[in-house]
Amino acid sequence: MTNTQVTHVQIDNYGPWTVTPEPRREVDLQTLQSRLYADLAQLFGNRDGYVFFSRFDNMIAVTNGLDERDHALIQKSVGNRYPVTMSLSVATGTTPASALGTATDQLQAAGSAQDEGRREVLRGQTIDEEFRTDTDVQLAHFDVDDATGKYTDELNEFDTFIQIEQGYAALMKYMREAHDSLSFFVGGDNVIAVCPSLDADAYHDAVEHVRESVDVELKVGVGRGRTAADAGMDAKHALESCRATGDTVTVHE
Repeated sequence: MTNTQVTHVQIDNYGPWTVTPEPRREVDLQTLQSRLYADLAQLFGNRDGYVFFSRFDNMIAVTNGLDERDHALIQKSVGNRYPVTMSLSVATGTTPASALGTATDQLQAAGSAQDEGRREVLRGQTIDEEFRTDTDVQLAHFDVDDATGKYTDELNEFDTFIQIEQGYAALMKYMREAHDSLSFFVGGDNVIAVCPSLDADAYHDAVEHVRESVDVELKVGVGRGRTAADAGMDAKHALESCRATGDTVTVHE
């Protein structure tokens, strides 16, 4: 059984801030969002967590191993460096989607995302050290089979982008509905899915679903670990095994 700790990251009052006292330049907003994501990737990553950008004003982190103090320090760092603040809500669950659902409920109960009076909320409960195990997190690292040969070197960039995004969308929806998993595009032709305890057959089914739905062929390496960083590295090694052997699915042992 997995025991995923998920943190919902939400910029406080972001929508109104972007148009106050007048609409801000889109290039400035894009710069702020990308820099904030990069900083959060490092702040969570330095503590063996992963953060995914989602919609940028909302982000989702896998934070097994981070306690309340770690979250507060990350929150304070952002507040000291940016013209916006962020609220954090932490929850755990046997599936990533259930953990995120609880985290989001806690955040919504604290006030609207556009409530100017809600600032730097920190809610939820982290996993006590005595209850942590070496198999708490399962991550699956998907990529498109021969994306360079099929798309990058053959199509213009936008058509390549469409193909990759169609594969991502089909995978994201299937993994959420079939397995309560959370899947995130992480650049290039790569998707990382945060999953409950799934076996190789479940991943074969997911790959086949995407192939049948949008004619995009995937391969996937799967890892488990005490933290997102541990599981992620195992998944990367498993994916390299797929590339070497030609297998569609490799689960790291």
